[in-house]
Amino acid sequence: MPDIFCPFPHRINPHVEEARAHLVDWTRHTGLIEREAAGKRFAKADFGWFAAMVYPTADAARLNLMADWFAWLFLVDDQLDDGSVGRSLDWARDIVDGMRAVLESPDHGAAAAADPNVPVAVSALADLWLRTAPDATADWRRRFVRHLDDCLTVAATWEAGNRVEGTVPDEKTYIEMRRHTGAIYVCMDLIDIVERIDVPESVHGGAAFTEALDAACNVVCWTNDVYSLEKERALGEVHNLVHIVEHHRGLDTHRALEVVCAATSTETRLFLAKERDLLAAFPGHHAVLLPSLAGMRTWMRGNLDWSRSTKRYRAVDGEEHIRPDEYLEASLMKVDQ
Repeated sequence: MPDIFCPFPHRINPHVEEARAHLVDWTRHTGLIEREAAGKRFAKADFGWFAAMVYPTADAARLNLMADWFAWLFLVDDQLDDGSVGRSLDWARDIVDGMRAVLESPDHGAAAAADPNVPVAVSALADLWLRTAPDATADWRRRFVRHLDDCLTVAATWEAGNRVEGTVPDEKTYIEMRRHTGAIYVCMDLIDIVERIDVPESVHGGAAFTEALDAACNVVCWTNDVYSLEKERALGEVHNLVHIVEHHRGLDTHRALEVVCAATSTETRLFLAKERDLLAAFPGHHAVLLPSLAGMRTWMRGNLDWSRSTKRYRAVDGEEHIRPDEYLEASLMKVDQ
């Protein structure tokens, strides 16, 4: 694998083992994981460890919450990427509408969390939102809801539409959309919850912050594409930057990997430059900007370390022939109704 430049130190949260144990209990309690095959595949990813590397400063309760968000995001992503719901526009839109209702509800999802008739993906989201929203500012909630809604909508319409039509998106469009479909804006928003900070909208919405944030998000998304290529290609997935570069530039896979890894390294250097510009532009806001930028750094480092080591993207123990219907839980999207 070509090298990816990452000058940030490896860190891990001291509460990692607690997060791992909590995540097993939470996914079983919410019904996100029920079958043995789904449990084995989920355990391979080790999302508790992932959360511990990208949020190394979180206290135990917040690390548990971050791990739970990861589980939900990745399991929903699997449903949209690997399952039939991601190939039906109407079906996907219905699910997203239910999730949007949770995020917009005045009770922060309390009713949905207790409703046995909604899909598990919706009730689990309600559980997460109940534990996240009450302690956040109104500005943060609006920003987070917008980012999560963008993530779900783009995945349920743009990606699903491409699959139905057999379209391989161009590089420029894909790079912009990838930051939404990868839920990376959502994960970067959660830095504020972990650090108990509130980046003012006047700063967060400005060009200086956006440029630094987008560079960090690109690094995370493109790194993920590099390491998930084999798994996604085996499922016929075209939404991967390496595949898109290979397809549109007429390159072989190794050369496309070299191009994407080099671009990722360049984007890391761009982040460092934009980080300096941001701090220079807002000298009076360093109290919130420094932990926010530190969170972006640990996201880039932790995601690289996890991507290199996780078994989520590698078939082991003869599991390369497992079909999506063997590990996707039907109750998540009510696919049996």
